[in-house]
Amino acid sequence: MRRQVSLLVAVISAALVASFVIPLLLLVRTLAEDRGMAVASEQANTVAVLVSSLHEDPRLADLLAPNLSNSPALTSVVLANGTVLGAAWPGHASDPEYLRAREGEAFSVRDAAGGRVYVPVVADGSVAVTRASMTGDQLAEGVGLAWVSIIALGLLLGGVAVLVAAQVGRGVSKPLLAVASTAHRLREGELAARAPLAGPPETVELGSALNGLADRIQELLAAERENVRGLAHRLRTPVTALRLEAEHVTDPAARAELAGLVGQLQAAIDQVVREAQRPLREDLPGSCDAFAVVTARMNYWRPLAEDQERTIGLVLPTGSVHVGLSALELGDVVDICVDNIFAHTPEGTDFRMSLTTEDGHATLVVADDGPGFPAEPGEHRPGTSGMGLAIARRLVARAHGTLTTSAPGTPGSEIRVELPLVEG
Repeated sequence: MRRQVSLLVAVISAALVASFVIPLLLLVRTLAEDRGMAVASEQANTVAVLVSSLHEDPRLADLLAPNLSNSPALTSVVLANGTVLGAAWPGHASDPEYLRAREGEAFSVRDAAGGRVYVPVVADGSVAVTRASMTGDQLAEGVGLAWVSIIALGLLLGGVAVLVAAQVGRGVSKPLLAVASTAHRLREGELAARAPLAGPPETVELGSALNGLADRIQELLAAERENVRGLAHRLRTPVTALRLEAEHVTDPAARAELAGLVGQLQAAIDQVVREAQRPLREDLPGSCDAFAVVTARMNYWRPLAEDQERTIGLVLPTGSVHVGLSALELGDVVDICVDNIFAHTPEGTDFRMSLTTEDGHATLVVADDGPGFPAEPGEHRPGTSGMGLAIARRLVARAHGTLTTSAPGTPGSEIRVELPLVEG
């Protein structure tokens, strides 16, 4: 916007400056020419008066000499007898302008060669002609300097206008950029961000509307949080009652089966509540450093792995790996993959995790030496809901990535997560 405002003001300033400067340049040239012609006219009339009063004096040439030599105008006087005094006038007898003045007409001529003023002198029935000439350079004297000064002043004024416009544009665009920055922060999940109410009234109104929207989002999230808490309480209470009732069953086989089913139900409820709470924490697109997240989650799981005598093979890149998934969501994906290993493999089973980058994608591989995935579709181990990988797959798909698993029924399991890289 600032560039567009500056460009618009520059164009308008150039048009305004041109509309004033061009006529001013022409006016300066005209005034300079008029000034030169006025000097020539004054000289011609002065000499004509002298010739009219001294035409019979034999010392006329000597008396006119100081006047003719001191004037900037080149002056010629043709007496009635054809004698030329002052500047030479070759071919005057056939000059149309001389003949015109000889008829008694006083006039001036301005052309490419300069300017000339003709004044006839009528005395005792005879006519003498006085001519005062100014060259083109004399008529244009001082015009070049004046033009340069005017053009420089016009450019200076135009430059000042552009600078002022840039400052005005900055004053308009800076608050808008602040509002846009706040919108980006909200998009990234920073719901406490608020736009500064500064700048033109329209920008203040926009910032106020954005802040109101953020407040409304927080209110809705708070209400959803309360609903989820109530849902968790309502679901877990009857499940607890079922577990207590199952413990009173006398048949050991039936009691074990009921305990397993209650455990599955409890795990399913935990997953539902966990998924329902996700918008409360971070339901907006984001990015994170996968290197940092994977390192942090493996440090979290390492003590449990050591307690169960599991060896962890970890391969990580040397630098940051930015992916289009928030740190919370990527942490959940890693936790689900690792939790599957602890839940579905016996203690002492080793597992490996690697994070690599290639062709604009980051690849996270989690593999173990356990029995592998169930051979029957939809089958899952007792005490688990089987929803973990489905949740992880949904999270990865939201970031335009993919989650694939090794073939069912084969020894050892592998989960491969591919995510597109983003700018950090």
